[in-house]
Amino acid sequence: MYRIGFDIGGTNIAAGIVDDSLAVVARMTQPFQKQAHPGALAETVAKMTHALCEKAGLNESPASVGIAVPGSIDPAAERVIDAYNLDLHDVPLRAEVRAHFPQTPVFLANDADAAALAELYAGAFRCAKSAVLFTLGTGVGGGVIVNGRLWRGGMGHGVELGHMALDIGGTRCTCGMRGCIETRCAATTLIREAREQLAAGEHGLLFERTGGDAARVDAKLVVDCARAGDPAASAIFARFVDALGSAVVSVIHLLDPEVIAIGGGVSLAGEFLFAPLAENVREKCFFSEFARIVPAQLGNDAGIVGAAMLEQDASL
Repeated sequence: MYRIGFDIGGTNIAAGIVDDSLAVVARMTQPFQKQAHPGALAETVAKMTHALCEKAGLNESPASVGIAVPGSIDPAAERVIDAYNLDLHDVPLRAEVRAHFPQTPVFLANDADAAALAELYAGAFRCAKSAVLFTLGTGVGGGVIVNGRLWRGGMGHGVELGHMALDIGGTRCTCGMRGCIETRCAATTLIREAREQLAAGEHGLLFERTGGDAARVDAKLVVDCARAGDPAASAIFARFVDALGSAVVSVIHLLDPEVIAIGGGVSLAGEFLFAPLAENVREKCFFSEFARIVPAQLGNDAGIVGAAMLEQDASL
């Protein structure tokens, strides 16, 4: 038996075939393109599913198709209410995909919820009864585990940790508000601030490694320059860690979880991120003992594996 999971992001659509051991046995990725009509995304999902099955030499239908989307989902998990980074609003995505697979169960979830589910079954949250995942990418997502189960919120909409207010009156977020956690803690924050430094005439390591071309800046470059001791990049990274520390400690004060995992590309900075982050949280935390702060373990497969596990989670 195998399941197919989709992780639809602001840049790419990733899909994989997941077996019973939760291993991704085949995968493919293609760029995400804002769709001209609502059903186009469902058609893309269907085409990628058929291509994956052909690639893996599978003739039988998948046991289920799970789709993870970076946005809010209605309580019945039928519609994408708002996915600002994808420009999807009030889209009945589950029904549209199900039209292509009438005999196959289709499931829909927020992407960070799916990633948290993957960490619960196969990663950093195994054996934990309470945990929180932060995913730092184009935006900031979050997933919460309560009593050993994925918690979708009291009204079933999921949680939007990235849109909690952190910086009142700060940078405008894609959701329309100002100062969301997403505006201070996403990987794009590092990119934006580095580009602002270049525009202001910064001629340090950031300039040297890009030739002054702002389009060449990515989050890894900023982290690498900070690690090398560049003053401008170090200041950007220190502000990022401080903001992330405030976001993490706020969640600790609210939920008191056993584990907090950080995922996304920035987490690959390893101890260069996690050591100062833990100290920042320690300085701000009300509790003398608090959650372990660890890297997420599933990496780029988290959304795929979690989406594929939506069927099993729904049966519990």
